[in-house]
Amino acid sequence: MSTLTTAERRGMQAICTPGGNILIVAADQRNGMKAAISDAPGGSAAISKDELAEVKADLVRHLANHAPGILLDPEVALPMIPDEGILSRDTALVVGLDASGFETEDGLRFTRFVDGASARTVRELGGDVAKMLWYVRPDRQDVNSRVADEIRALVSECESEGVLLIVELLTYQLEGESDEQYRALFPQLVVDSAALGVACGAKVLKLQYPGSAEAAAAVTAAAGGVPWAVLSAGIDHETFITQVRTAVANGARGAMAGRSLWKDSLSISAVTREELLTTRALPRLRELMAAVDGH
Repeated sequence: MSTLTTAERRGMQAICTPGGNILIVAADQRNGMKAAISDAPGGSAAISKDELAEVKADLVRHLANHAPGILLDPEVALPMIPDEGILSRDTALVVGLDASGFETEDGLRFTRFVDGASARTVRELGGDVAKMLWYVRPDRQDVNSRVADEIRALVSECESEGVLLIVELLTYQLEGESDEQYRALFPQLVVDSAALGVACGAKVLKLQYPGSAEAAAAVTAAAGGVPWAVLSAGIDHETFITQVRTAVANGARGAMAGRSLWKDSLSISAVTREELLTTRALPRLRELMAAVDGH
């Protein structure tokens, strides 16, 4: 297990609840967040960058400022939200470095950085922690693969800059692979993804829920002491709460939740956004906080 530097340890503390567990509201989505705004005139595709920035700002004001951390993107939300004093001093800023979408090579997916984004960018944007997403198929990629080289390089870069990096690993279905084949492989793919991330020096992991208590315990074992947080993957809040409770009971250190919290609480209307985020999304966040801390 990689040891946290002093600066990384402070970053870890910043994204944790008083109980010492990770809890981050994920709001770095761009097109995915637009799609959740169903009442926009002209449809979600017509939402401008400035309009999306205002939605993200309200999400911070009325929801994320009640959480230990918020994950935002450098393309729409940053540096506007910290510059305008919208982000609470008590809420840590996690800067997402991955661009939307992916490219393919030999049937495998690869993510890209937001243009100009780096570990140094995180500090320049006022961030406390960085996050980068990689797609992985550990049954076809090992420690000598391109994706492993990319993980190692960014882990090293972030450590040099004194920035804690959250390594998000997503497994996925290959072209030509049946639904049944992928479902059968999925739990072990998540376990092996954790092992690959740790072998590449990851110090915090963001992972899919592997499907069961037994599989969650196997992820914890594969992580070898490296903390991992479960991501919501757009499922409904009630299902995610159950997954988080199971994962935490079997060694997970927290959760990073996006659409499960806010996907039905966004609107093109600022008045409606405030009402929905306050009365619908915020109670979910509080319930999630209790689940993350094992209550």
